[in-house]
Amino acid sequence: MTYWVYILASHPGGTLYVGVTNDLVRRIYEHREGLAESFTKRYHIKTLVYFEAHDTIAVALQREKNIKHWSREWKIDLIVAGNPEWRDLYDEIVR
Repeated sequence: MTYWVYILASHPGGTLYVGVTNDLVRRIYEHREGLAESFTKRYHIKTLVYFEAHDTIAVALQREKNIKHWSREWKIDLIVAGNPEWRDLYDEIVR
């Protein structure tokens, strides 16, 4: 099984959310559709701007925890390194 660490943004340079899941397409769909009362629904955070795969849940959870503790600047640098235009990557994962 693959586990995913992902970052959502409200808009380029906007509010960020870091999460982990074992089903990236389903989880991002839930965020986009506001299917759960959550931080992402409250702040309209729907754009998938970064994701990475891991082989074990332990590694993915540790990576999520590490990224959550990073400064905002480091998180933005991580996003921009792979997605400088802050494109919504959702279409790339549903293909």
